[in-house]
Order: sequence, then structure tokens, then C-alpha cells
Amino acid sequence: MTRPTEPPPTSWPMPADEDDRLAALAAYHLVDTPPEEEFDRLVGLASRLFDVPIVLVSLVAGDRQFFKARLGLDVCETGRDVSFCAHAILADEVFVVPDARQDPRFQANDLVLGPPFIRFYAGKPLITPSGRRIGPVCLIDSRPRDDFSAADRHTLTDIAGLVMERMEIRRLIHARIADQARFENIAATSPDAILCLTGDGRVSFWNAAAERLFGYSAAEMVDRDAAILVPDSWRRLYARQLDRLGRGLMPAAGPSIELPVVDRNGKAIPADLSVSTWTEGGAVSIGVIIRDVTERRSSEERLFRLAYVDGLTGLPNRGAWYRRMAEVMAASRPVTLMLLDLAGFKEVNDAFGNPAGDVVLKSVAARLRDICAGTAMMVARLAGDEFIILLAGDDMARASALADRLVAAVSAPHDIAGRPCTVGVRMGIALGPGHGGDPDELLGAAMLALHQAKRAGRNRHVLFEPALRTAATARRALERELRLAFETGQFELYYQPLIACEGRRVVGAEALLRWNHPERGLLTPAAFIDVLAQKPAAAAVGDRVLRTACRQAAVWRASRPDFRIAVNLFEAQFRSGHLLELVREVLAETGLPPQALELEIVETIVLRNDPLTLQLLHDLRALGVGLAFDDYGTGFASLSLLKRFPVTRLKIDRSFIRDITTDAEDAAVVRAVLYLGRSFGMEVIAEGVETEAQLEMLCRHDCHEVQGYLFGRPVPAPVFTESFVTGGATEAASPPGRSRQG
Repeated sequence: MTRPTEPPPTSWPMPADEDDRLAALAAYHLVDTPPEEEFDRLVGLASRLFDVPIVLVSLVAGDRQFFKARLGLDVCETGRDVSFCAHAILADEVFVVPDARQDPRFQANDLVLGPPFIRFYAGKPLITPSGRRIGPVCLIDSRPRDDFSAADRHTLTDIAGLVMERMEIRRLIHARIADQARFENIAATSPDAILCLTGDGRVSFWNAAAERLFGYSAAEMVDRDAAILVPDSWRRLYARQLDRLGRGLMPAAGPSIELPVVDRNGKAIPADLSVSTWTEGGAVSIGVIIRDVTERRSSEERLFRLAYVDGLTGLPNRGAWYRRMAEVMAASRPVTLMLLDLAGFKEVNDAFGNPAGDVVLKSVAARLRDICAGTAMMVARLAGDEFIILLAGDDMARASALADRLVAAVSAPHDIAGRPCTVGVRMGIALGPGHGGDPDELLGAAMLALHQAKRAGRNRHVLFEPALRTAATARRALERELRLAFETGQFELYYQPLIACEGRRVVGAEALLRWNHPERGLLTPAAFIDVLAQKPAAAAVGDRVLRTACRQAAVWRASRPDFRIAVNLFEAQFRSGHLLELVREVLAETGLPPQALELEIVETIVLRNDPLTLQLLHDLRALGVGLAFDDYGTGFASLSLLKRFPVTRLKIDRSFIRDITTDAEDAAVVRAVLYLGRSFGMEVIAEGVETEAQLEMLCRHDCHEVQGYLFGRPVPAPVFTESFVTGGATEAASPPGRSRQG
């Protein structure tokens, strides 16, 4: 007895109905066929809707997957063994892989480890009327995504439905051309209205779906003129087309077209019509497949709005702007781009809640639309509180006048449930093609101008200048160099002595970061700290500074038991979530007492005034660590914050010390800060002391400590040890310079 041969094992999951599924796929005659515009248009729409670089209509064959439509991928097929789609066709709903590198099924996949470096995948099966899954519509990104929502799944399902509709019409057309009997068998159960006409337009076949769509029975319609299904306004065109079909002047199977049809009650129905012709016994016959596209049109309209209309404000969105901008620039037409964002919008959300923020955004959108009516080619919302205005031409005077009107309109109070609320506006303006030859480049120029406007304050507009791009390029180069500096150990710590006014004793040091640049030499923080503070490496740099400074302070305390080390913190360290644990670990590791460590915080950290930051500062203070408020008096921190935050020391900024002996206002500020310190039980240290006269005045007003060039510049640890620890020197250095310290 011969045993049945077992099929060879496969390296991909196999559906239980694989044979039937492959037969269903073959009936569509789509594998290995050229691209078609109607499918390509849908993958393009999906790419814009979901902001993904790769979208595929994949048909899963026996040992491979063929891409009937593709965007962002060069190949037209891959093996089934590496196919994510082979998994997607097992699902009933959308199959989602948030991060392929974290998924055991895919983390060793060649398409994950190599091009296109898949991280995110979402696929909705294409399900035939018989329930077979012939492939999916899938979205692919090289970045992981964990935010694929229920609404996103619904939208992808709609797109898959539209793809399947077009495939089903193709199947019916092919069946009609291939075999009349097979066609009638399929037509009997088809959800689409199918009718056959003689060459002179009389009905010879009328299926059940046609009865449901039009309200006429087959008995009523067979041998009747099909013109009764055509609206009056289309009758003349119908007669011409029918004549051409009857004389064999039209293709055997043309593309589908969307036209209205009329039912028994005279109701117009939007429909998708596919027409084919064939010859029987020397006579021409015409086949028509009619699908009611009322729901499809609704879905397409919804998808279009998602792709091109901002759901909150009703303005065109980023996708619509980009499309319009590309058209204008491709035509080499001059254009003005005005990029706006709102000043104080975050404060509105914080004070009144996100719903109030939405009210403001809608109000701003309405005002922009009104002001720009008849003037702008487009007003769009890019994202968040960013809006964009597109003007024809490159007339800067016209743009400036419009900007002034927009500032006045947007900055006027907005009503939030009867309460007035105000926001400011900043604008960056760029002129194309002079400032950018494509949409991305021109938008980049406007963004640089907007950044400059933000620095200038509220209600400002700035025109792009090439120098802004040069500065941005230099900044990006600096960012790359900073990353390399951290990785290769180019950062060093220098130390400047902290001096007690009473007796001029060295009581500690402030650890100051320096960059030993391989080409530019030793750089102070003024050359790089603003950029570094905004980079992901800032927290790691700050942590390394803290460890290094505390280790050094522990060594110096062996000679000077009262020695204190002051360390500046980056704002990123407060966001890292491990600062408290790091301080505990460093103190334990070095044996440094908590009171020997003082952490310096800047105003931006205090002004955040959020509960987590406040709790972290209280926890640090509970360890016994000192907290110094750096550069006090230069910003907007209020007295109430001094009461709420557990600050132990105020640092008077050097800008007030420089002219303390000649400028009455600076002297008044210094006296006020010293008074605040005494009133709140805080010690005060003055930075930037360079002359004996400055020192004398500070001591006379009971300043506790000072630091500055009068006593020593920042120096490496070995020099500091020799000058201020083992030697104990506290005398003023040579005549002080004027360059910035710290």
C-alpha cells in the first residue's frame, strides 16, 4: 500500500484553507500583472494618511508575495519565507507589529536586519466575497510605532475595502470575457448589478443584484431598452457610446468609470460602471457591471478629509499644503511662505485644559481664514499650534503688511466659555524659489526665520536670510562634534575656588565643564553649552560631571574637611528619572558627605514648577545636599518660587557685580538679593568678583561667599590642588581679565 506523500514543511505559517485560498487568488488574474493607476492612487493615499514611507498591496501566492501596488519599495515581490504578509492573512482584523526587533517572529528576519529595515508593520487582509484571504494592504515603517489606534485600524480597513472592490470588478470582467456560463454563475451570486445588452442596448441578462439596486425584476427588464437607467442629462452621451460599442469601436474591456444611474423611482445613484464587449454569432454583446458607490464615496471622502483636512480646524493640513506647494514650485511660480506659531499657547493648555486649547486653535484658524480671504492661495494647519500661509508672488512688503494684520487679529482676546484669553504670534517668512527650490527647503527656511522670531519675542515676524541657514549648518556640525567629544572623552572639568568673605578662606570649588577641542583648543561653556543642553547626551554628560567632581572633592576633603563642591545640573538630568538615585550612588561610592555637595539649578528648571520636579528637589534636600539657584536676578523667577522650592543658596549673576561700584541700579539689585537671602534663611554667593572694591562692597553688605578672577580662574584639578588645597593660597591672581567665566 502506497502511503500518501506529506507536503514538505514550510518556514511560514500556513492557512488551513491554503488550496482554496490560492484558487481564489488565481481567479483574480492579478499576480504578475503591471501596475494600475487605481491601485497606485490608493497606496499613495494610505502613505499620506499614516505618514509611512512604504505601502503595499500584497498578493500572497504559493511561495512568494507579489506587490500589485507599491510605494517606497523597489522590488515587486519577495519570498514568502520573509513575508510579514504571510502572517497578516491569518488574521481576521488588522495585523500589527509595533516593533519587529522586539518580536520573536521577526527579529531575525532579513527584511528587519537589512533593507528596508522594517520596524513597524500593519496589514489588513483582503478578503474575497467567499471569505478567502488573498493578501493584505500593508503599512511599513523603519521606525517602531506603538500608537496605531482603533481609528487607524478602521481607516486601514476602509482602504482595504476599496482595494478589494476594484479587484472584484476586475475578476468579474475577466470571467465574462473568458466564459459566458462561468460569468452567469458568478453573476448570480455577485453583490454587484450585472446586465448584458444587445448591440442596440436591449437587456438580455439581469441578475439578482440588479433587481435590488434598480427595483426592476429580471422579467420586467429582459428585452427592454436599458436607456431607462440613464439620467436625462446623460442620455445623449449614452446614445453615442452605445453606437460605438455596437459597431465594435470600443475596447473589449475598458477601465471602470463613475457615472450616475437611475432606479425605478427616479432616484439618482452614484455608480461605478465597467463595460466589456464580445461577439456571439457575428453580433456584438455588451456586459455592464454596476456597483453602487454611495458608501464608497462616503469612505473616500472621509479618507480624503483625513489625508488633506485638519480635523480640528477644518483647514487644509500638512499633506494638502505640501501637495499644493509642490504644484506651485514645479510650475516655477514665485511664492511667499509664512509660518506662524502661537506664543503662550502651552500656558493656555496648562491653565484652562486641552479643550480650551482646542477652542483657541479653532478661533485662530477662523481669524486667519478671514484675514487671508481673497489674498492667500492657502491657509493650512501644519501641526500643534503651527499654521502656514501661502501667498502668490514674492512681494515682501505685501507679506509684511499682511503679517501686521495677522498679529493684530490673532493677539486680540479669544473667548473661552466667557473668559478672555490671549496668545501671541511669531512668524517666519521665506520667499520661493530664492530661499528654497522645493517645498522642504522653503519650509526649512521659514522655520529658521520663525526660530529667529521666537528669540525676538511675541508678535514678531522675521524674513529669512541666508546667514540663518549658515548658522544652522554650523549648529548641526557642532552637534556632531559634541557627540564625538562625549564618546572620545574630550570634555574636562576645571575648578574655580569659592571664597568665604570672612577671612578669604577657600571653602570649596565650582566644577566647570570645558571642551578640549582637537582643532579649536580649550572651549568654555559659552561656545557649546546651549546646544549640548538640548541634546540627548546632556543627561549622560551631566552624570559624568557629577561623578568626576565628587570623586575629586572627596580627595580634597582629606586636606580640607569643610570643602564643598558645587556642580551645575542640566535640565535633562531632571527629566531622566534617575537623578536622585545617581546622587545617592555617587555619595556612597565616594564617601562624600551630602552637605559637601551643592547642586546648582537654573531658572528654566524652577520655572517649570511641576510637582515631579518640586518633589525631586525636596528629596535631594532631604538627603542633605545643598541646592543653589544659579544666576539669580537675570530672569523671571518670582519670590513665591523661593518660598516653595527648597533652595539653600542664591548666586548673584556676574552681570550685576561688574558695575556694582559705579551703577546704582546694579548695586540696588545686589543689596536686594542679599536681603532676600537673609529673609529666607539662604546663604548668598556673588559670581564674577574681579576687584578689591567689588569685594569690599559685598563684604560690607554681609555677602557670605564670592568667586571670581580676583581669587583665581578655573583651572585643572592638579593646578587647583597646588594653588588652593595643599598650598592654601587665597590671594588675588594677576590683574583680572574681562572674559566670561564659568
